[in-house]
Amino acid sequence: MRDYPTMIVTLDAKRRFNIPAKLAPASPGDQFDATFDAEEDAVILRRVKRKRNWLEVWKKCPVPMDDLPPRSRELPKKVKLSAGEPV
Repeated sequence: MRDYPTMIVTLDAKRRFNIPAKLAPASPGDQFDATFDAEEDAVILRRVKRKRNWLEVWKKCPVPMDDLPPRSRELPKKVKLSAGEPV
C-alpha cells in the first residue's frame, strides 16, 4: 500500500480539478501553489499557509490600545538644509 492516497481526477471544461474531501480535506478560500513537473508529467499542488486574520493578531497584542500615546496631528516641520551639509 502507498504512503499517500491516490485518486484519478478529471479536468472539467473550465480547466478545473475537483479534489474529493477524502483525498485532501480543504475549505473554501484555501490557497495552493500549483507547479508542473515536465520531467514527471505531473501537476503538484502544495497548500499555502493561510495569512493570519489581522483582528486575531490585534487581540493578542500585549499592549492595550488605551496605553498608546496619542498621535500628533501636526504637520512635520520643514528642516532647512544648507548647501554644505550632507543629507
